[in-house]
Amino acid sequence: MIENDIERVFFSEEELKARVKELGAKITQDYDGKSPIFIGVLKGSFVFMADLMRAVRTYCDIDFMAVSSYGSGTVTTGAVKINKDLSYNVEGRHIIIIEDILDSGVTLSYLKRYIEARKPASVAICTLLDKPARRKADISPDYVGFECPDAFIVGYGLDYAERYRNLPYIGVLKPEIYA
Repeated sequence: MIENDIERVFFSEEELKARVKELGAKITQDYDGKSPIFIGVLKGSFVFMADLMRAVRTYCDIDFMAVSSYGSGTVTTGAVKINKDLSYNVEGRHIIIIEDILDSGVTLSYLKRYIEARKPASVAICTLLDKPARRKADISPDYVGFECPDAFIVGYGLDYAERYRNLPYIGVLKPEIYA
């Protein structure tokens, strides 16, 4: 069972649900009447984004982008690749980029500049997890679920080599799994 690969639970299913509900209420308050477009960064954000969308009580659209700078490793390569671009025209729209984890910031910094070049009304970042200890780019999220220390975490959409996304909590992966 995949649970045997987890050293410890970092954020429980209950903690995640409560915090996502709080984030949804704050975004509802901040964007009521603005009809933002939520842009999920695939694949990691899809679980968080689905729960967040259900917690937002204002009109909004959704779109997805697939970008990568990690490949199958645990450290960013620094080279950002867009695998799936936007379907929407974002010009003049309020954009909220939904990310699972803000780690080095390399990918998200690139993505924010890429979207800003399309002349939206605004661009905000909502990340479930913020890991400032690993930051390499000058970028800060507007909405944060939790700050997390420098540990290799999986679950609730976060993966290692495409595994563990289906865990309902976020846990620390045993080092022998990825070493």
